Amino acid sequence: MADKLRSILPIKISDQELKRRWQAVRQQMKENKLDFLIFQSNVGTLPGYVKWFTDLPVNHYISTVIFPREDDMITIWHGGRPPAEPSPPAGAVRGVKKRISVPIIQSLSYSTTFDAEKVVEELAPYKKCRIGFVGMGFISASLYKYLVEHLASAKFEDATDLVDNIKVIKSDEEINLIRETCRLEDELFEYAATLVRPGRSDVDIRIDIIKRCREWGTTDPNIMVVTSTQGGAKPGPRILEKGDMCAILIETDSPTGFWAELGRTVCIGEVPGNIQEQFEVAKAAQKLTVDMLRPGISPKELFEANNEFLRKKGYAPETRIYAHGQGYDLVERPGIVAEETMMIQGNMLLAVHPAAASARARVGICDNFFVHKSGKVERLSKIPQKIFVV
Repeated sequence: MADKLRSILPIKISDQELKRRWQAVRQQMKENKLDFLIFQSNVGTLPGYVKWFTDLPVNHYISTVIFPREDDMITIWHGGRPPAEPSPPAGAVRGVKKRISVPIIQSLSYSTTFDAEKVVEELAPYKKCRIGFVGMGFISASLYKYLVEHLASAKFEDATDLVDNIKVIKSDEEINLIRETCRLEDELFEYAATLVRPGRSDVDIRIDIIKRCREWGTTDPNIMVVTSTQGGAKPGPRILEKGDMCAILIETDSPTGFWAELGRTVCIGEVPGNIQEQFEVAKAAQKLTVDMLRPGISPKELFEANNEFLRKKGYAPETRIYAHGQGYDLVERPGIVAEETMMIQGNMLLAVHPAAASARARVGICDNFFVHKSGKVERLSKIPQKIFVV
């Protein structure tokens, strides 16, 4: 019971690891003459910058952080104004000199500058400072517009690459925690496979997997269960019958805070010949990408090689991001697409999930791979790479 209890309690990253991150970023801020960084998040599956800097969870209200080059952080969280105790609790924060709470809710338009007003109060004394936004896709239009208008002497720039180039390289502590997420997902899939049988619906299977995820301490599981017959995919919800197949994709964090992905197909009865063929193509496509993974290779080269392989096998080329980095975000750089500028580097974690799609079905495979500094690539999941039959 003690081991089980430990497995569902959130795991704090060490003080040493947080300091490593802060020091690396501040060194880059110094070299790039940046005085402050500002970042936000309100997406549970993409908490990356806020979580990475603070080790605090992100909920569906906006969290805003000011990261100074020469001082501790300032957090601006959803909550009551003074005299209420600000959120998050004082005992939960590290490297934070000031906690500010404002009742900001995105659906209440009049409140959407409450955090921006506090940022301006804090930074107005620093004339002609240089401010970097981190993760422009997460920065609200309200915050951006208000800061640019009210900090007229400041210079603003996009500092996302500065942080991403540090964040994507995993430390030993981080990769050990990622291994725990992969171990949990292996167990989740073993459980999920027992749920696939005639008479059960795809909705019921998904609900049961999510329930188990919650019991084991995941915060925002993203579970996909797609069923089809030998005649092709049929939209759910539907009751499974003998001869059906069920594709299960488990995307979860764990009590460690780090994300991973695992995808396999389960068939009831025998595996249809066309499905086995498509799976073998998807598996070979994954192997092609993994065999090419090495420090210095470009995502564009990987993307084009995957598509050329699929064309030669008679399947449509990928239009998705079929592989990508992971960490505190479900999807992290580098994305394996032609537009990505970040090269593959040692100590990166990548989810690789190609698929062979026909008019009747899409059959894929998904695993996490760790690229060691030496160039060795390690598959972190221990689930066999096959179609499971029940």
